Amino acid sequence: ALIFFDFLILLSGLLVLASPNYRALWQFRTMIICTMPDSWPALDYADYGCWCGMGGSGPAVDELDRCCQVHDQCYSDAMQHDECWPILNNPYTEMYSYQCDKPSKTVTCLSDNNPCEMFICECDRKAAMCFATAGYDEANAKLPSDYCE
Repeated sequence: ALIFFDFLILLSGLLVLASPNYRALWQFRTMIICTMPDSWPALDYADYGCWCGMGGSGPAVDELDRCCQVHDQCYSDAMQHDECWPILNNPYTEMYSYQCDKPSKTVTCLSDNNPCEMFICECDRKAAMCFATAGYDEANAKLPSDYCE
């Protein structure tokens, strides 16, 4: 019975990782919209270059793709952060506090975040600011997967 209980705990943890809390991803989306009000993040960045969207491999094809590569690495670093628990506080599920200043198109991570939340918030904030300064090249959207090997 104890082994079965341990299995259920492990399984529930894996399900949390496999089915992200879309509210956390929604926060990243709204950060991008703060820095780029006319953007459509789900469409613009879901399949761009070799690093924007699910997964990532190969060299970054341009500055925007590099923003995604750095963001992916930041999320990997968050998973190893001493204050973050991979199942409970992973970047895809952890909610954090931030503020958008619409006139200046800037994002601030708020001081009421715990260390893990602050780390993840800063990952998203830096990526959103990076996206705002990087150019978008239509030629790098929807690249064939073998291009990024």
